[in-house]
Amino acid sequence: MKRSASDGAAYASGKAMRWAWLFGLWLVISGAAPGSLVIGAIVAALAAWVSLYLVPAGVSRFRPIPLLGLAVRLAWSAVLAGADVARRVFDPRLPIAPGIVGYSCETLVGRDRDIFYAVSSLLPGTVPAGEDADGVLQVHCLDTGQPVRAAMARDEALFARAMGRGQVDV
Repeated sequence: MKRSASDGAAYASGKAMRWAWLFGLWLVISGAAPGSLVIGAIVAALAAWVSLYLVPAGVSRFRPIPLLGLAVRLAWSAVLAGADVARRVFDPRLPIAPGIVGYSCETLVGRDRDIFYAVSSLLPGTVPAGEDADGVLQVHCLDTGQPVRAAMARDEALFARAMGRGQVDV
């Protein structure tokens, strides 16, 4: 497929930006070891090329600041949920009411919805367990009395904002 001059510039810019992010990630992971710089540069270039093939420039417009907010929220939620799960395990007096709660994803579709479901599975105490015939996500949780739907809605709104899917209220 032949690209126009502006498409070619966007492709080159996208590849350079993705290479920089991936190479930066390589440096963080490798500890910037001098012996791995050349390998890291090559791997980052290959990964950038593959990522542009899978998700062309301009298709996904994630926003770094909201993405950072989402990461902080998920990290904090994971700490709180992990502590809650540990408390419930070690104190038999605390209620455990496991069950399934339905959640309708309102703003995300396709790949974004799948990524959101995968991210939400990282939080202790709740696990997305597939969709029913109507497309409602079935979330298994340790305590159905907790505000699972409200937490999922807040996380969905943060995720949608981070992925550049419009101005979504949080």
